Amino acid sequence: MTPRSLPKSPAPHRVVAVLQPPQSTFPLSCAAEVFGDHGPAIPVRYAFEVCTEHPGPVRTQAGYDVLVTAGLDALERADTVLVPGWQQPAGSEVPAAVVEAVRRAHGRGARIVGICSGAFVLAAAGLLDGRRAATHWARAAELATRFPLVRVDPGVLYVDHGDVATSAGSAAGVDLCLHLVREDHGAAYALRIARQMVMPPHREGCQLQYAELPTSGPVADSLAPLLEWLSGRLDQPVSVAEMALRSQVSARTLTRRFTEQLGISPGRWLLDRRIAATRALLEETDLPVETIARRVGLSSAVNLRRRFHEALRTTPAAYRRTFRADEAG
Repeated sequence: MTPRSLPKSPAPHRVVAVLQPPQSTFPLSCAAEVFGDHGPAIPVRYAFEVCTEHPGPVRTQAGYDVLVTAGLDALERADTVLVPGWQQPAGSEVPAAVVEAVRRAHGRGARIVGICSGAFVLAAAGLLDGRRAATHWARAAELATRFPLVRVDPGVLYVDHGDVATSAGSAAGVDLCLHLVREDHGAAYALRIARQMVMPPHREGCQLQYAELPTSGPVADSLAPLLEWLSGRLDQPVSVAEMALRSQVSARTLTRRFTEQLGISPGRWLLDRRIAATRALLEETDLPVETIARRVGLSSAVNLRRRFHEALRTTPAAYRRTFRADEAG
């Protein structure tokens, strides 16, 4: 069956990024790529803009300035406030005006997101007290020392509490942003954006940051070729033994590589991909659950319902109804 077209959003979700010199360009680009305009092929669901404490040229770490015309009052109309990094010397204080603006936005119900070292701004505002938080692994110890009430997890890609979310460095910012899109508008919409960006559509927050890559083996230790092969065969039953044979290693070695590089087992990674594919098919098509189960390699409707409920605490039918209710609303 032909996938249904995604509905147009009546009111785009407004994402406002707070820039601070010297601004790191990569986390800002991550947010702009995910929440920005993707052209006519993808319905507009977000409005992305930037602001800063002192409007005008904002120096970046890349050697050029960004002209920002909006001040912190832009946060008053934000649905999501995003802090794309905090590149100040160790021990530097977050400006009081920024802290207060972020607190006010959170107080009125805006979601607050820190990418990479942006977690320092959220911590300074007291939004991470008593909560798990992620940041770049190289700055995790500093964050934990400066803000002892924050439960810093140095290994994960991102942590989402609903009202507050933080990510690790580099590409983990994209992972968090795509995760937020998936929570806001479903797996199918997030998948379209990921495809536009030529990015993997889904990495769980619990996966590792790759802080320490294996050094004793050759480049062939990378799981990338196997993951690509598996992604194209979700409709087929694949055992760990078959994965190991494909990678020309033992099942024990393969499991160890998955644990080291992804933080999860081979079976768990494959199940996560199948659940993500199930969500997209429930959102975009009218296919029966039995047909979806065969397409994603879960063999039967009974098995799909059980696995789906274990992962999301809801049934496929309820998930589909909720998604369509969101469309109508």
